[in-house]
Amino acid sequence: MKILVSAYACEPGKGSEPYVGWNMPIHLTRHHDVWLLTRANNRGIVEAELRQKPIPNLNMVYFDLPGWARFWKRGHRGIHLYYYLWQIGAYFVAKRLHRKTNFDIVHHLTFGIDWLPSFLALLPVPFIWGPIVGAQPVSRVFRRTFSLGPKCQESVRMWIRRLSRLDPLMRCMARKTAIAVASGFEIGQQLSSLGCRTVVTYPSVGISMKEFEDLLSLKAHVSKDKVRFACVGNLYAFRAFSLTLEAFASIRQKCRKAELWILGDGPERARLMHQSQELGTTDAVRFFGAVPRHELLDLLATCDVLVYPCLRGAISMACVEAMAAGLPVICLDLGGTALQVDDQSGVKIRAVSPRQVTVDLAEAMALLAEDGDLRRRLGDAARRRVKDEFTWNAKAVRVSEMYRQARFAEGRA
Repeated sequence: MKILVSAYACEPGKGSEPYVGWNMPIHLTRHHDVWLLTRANNRGIVEAELRQKPIPNLNMVYFDLPGWARFWKRGHRGIHLYYYLWQIGAYFVAKRLHRKTNFDIVHHLTFGIDWLPSFLALLPVPFIWGPIVGAQPVSRVFRRTFSLGPKCQESVRMWIRRLSRLDPLMRCMARKTAIAVASGFEIGQQLSSLGCRTVVTYPSVGISMKEFEDLLSLKAHVSKDKVRFACVGNLYAFRAFSLTLEAFASIRQKCRKAELWILGDGPERARLMHQSQELGTTDAVRFFGAVPRHELLDLLATCDVLVYPCLRGAISMACVEAMAAGLPVICLDLGGTALQVDDQSGVKIRAVSPRQVTVDLAEAMALLAEDGDLRRRLGDAARRRVKDEFTWNAKAVRVSEMYRQARFAEGRA
């Protein structure tokens, strides 16, 4: 099929949404002719990558607003307003392309947010929206544990979601969407309530076969003296690493061989370091700060368990990478991570209250600290799960099935 993919965030070698915006389209080229519409600002890094690794069936299309509209976006100031305006211009670019190319499917990939519309839904072509992460706020019972700044940020997210539901363009786009792809069960419910006819729940992140094989080749950490837990990600309040520290402090009293590595930086770092001092765990907790990705993978290979208690519907590249390296994952039964991790590859914990989460985290960490055979079984299952479900090759096949489903539903098969 001829596929138009819109990926505002799209950069080779980057993480998060730029990683998704680049990797999904290039792996789709194994099955389809792909036109990738992205920002002109991404041209330099994209073209440099394509000179080194040409990709058949990939057609790049670049678009940006005039310079006068870009100056105030620097440093992420006004980025979402710019993104909204960019999508209006991208619609006219796509409309002209469609007249010449006659696309079979239009797919809006990034940004994966549910509170700003994609005008590409107005094209007379089956429209795929997502995977969508959404703007779900942290529940009130957990927000009470946050400092003032994060509390305000979560309140803003809540009001953004509510106000977006009043936007008639959002309702119109939802009705015109052939398939909406949600990165978690909660966001799937929100997309249905918005008016999307067909909602598929499927996480957005993946890993290449080369990265998977590289992680497999890393020597697994084996130590009788230490059991090393890892937390990976930017240090924001919603990641609940503070609850991890509390849980770790409680098991450290009984399990002196346990260590906790925190890989990442962010606004909560000072608070977490102070908390570690108050809990008396500074001898067993190490803060690495921001770590380049290649170093991060090497460090993960020396750890035994990933702990990722994210409180809202985020997806996690760290979970996929850790699982590929053979680490079991302890996470909350929320959002995208609840789809990435199953009962055979980790431990999922209900999120009812901060106290309950802390107690359950401690129990899961103590269990895995003491049972090396269980860690190995879960780690082996985690590797298999990533290979079967979360390589980009596997994801491209799954998304291609969605394309065929959308064409059939629209009567274009």
